[in-house]
Amino acid sequence: MTLKFNNIYINESAVVAGPYLYNGPLSGKFDDCYSDFYDKEKTFEDCEIKELEKCIKILLKKISLYNKDIDAMFSSDLTNQLYISNFAAEKLKIPYIGIYNACASFTAELILASSLLNNKDINNVICTTSGHNLTSERQFRSPVEYGSPKPDYSTFTVSAATACLLTKTKSPIKIESGTIGKVYDLGVKDSFDMGSAMAPAAAETFYEHLINNDIDENYYDLIITGDLGVYGEEIFKKYCNEIFNIDLKNYYDSATKVYDMNNKKVLAGGSGPSCLPSYVFSYIIPKMKNKEIKRVLLLATGALLSTTSVNHKKSIPCICHAICLEAI
Repeated sequence: MTLKFNNIYINESAVVAGPYLYNGPLSGKFDDCYSDFYDKEKTFEDCEIKELEKCIKILLKKISLYNKDIDAMFSSDLTNQLYISNFAAEKLKIPYIGIYNACASFTAELILASSLLNNKDINNVICTTSGHNLTSERQFRSPVEYGSPKPDYSTFTVSAATACLLTKTKSPIKIESGTIGKVYDLGVKDSFDMGSAMAPAAAETFYEHLINNDIDENYYDLIITGDLGVYGEEIFKKYCNEIFNIDLKNYYDSATKVYDMNNKKVLAGGSGPSCLPSYVFSYIIPKMKNKEIKRVLLLATGALLSTTSVNHKKSIPCICHAICLEAI
């Protein structure tokens, strides 16, 4: 399903970057950063809550609004029952809806927030994401204290909090359309190999978006997937070429751009719900505001696995949602 939006804009955004991100290729482009996984808190989870709350406060300061001026807030993270988002929302006292589409949550939030803004009584909606490498590792794999080795094709969750304001007030970045993806499962069971699992879902949503809008891939100056990593990026291109006869020239995956890929610790690149938005808000939107890029398609990808499904030896169902941004 593809939705067209009229007069919905990204007014402003904020990013608080954590370890490995703040000193990578995007260094100096963030609103704030923290250099260790605790940031003076007692637990990794408390650190993530702190950074998300801080990011939202930075956004509100940038747009000169107060909590009471925000009609609704969407938020997502990777912890059980949205632990991080729930505790941050309790402190902020903004009308709140938690979203879980794994690492595809960012574009899911933008689609839902844009739809909500069609209501005449809704004027300001915040969309947020948070991620923390060690809360995510503990959630989906072995306890970090085990020091379990990971294969080279695994990705390294981005530690960051992101937030943006969607509004009906005209701004330089317009949300033109969004495509709600379908769940695909091609049988991948390796929870480390999420790039291979998610790439087909990204390709299917991408193709549906093109068909529904009666356009081809050249309509966009740039096409960016969420967090497929270096191997999933190649699978996505191959899938598009062999299944849909699309030869992509203007595409890359954000997971390969957020880190210094010479750092062996990050393995196949970034992942997590904050991977794509931290890159888009810090690098892509400034270029769009400067008229260097006119039109971008964002394809956020999500692996919908859980500790229960992994322990049951289930394969990994995956999702991808698309958002078109236009510079005006």
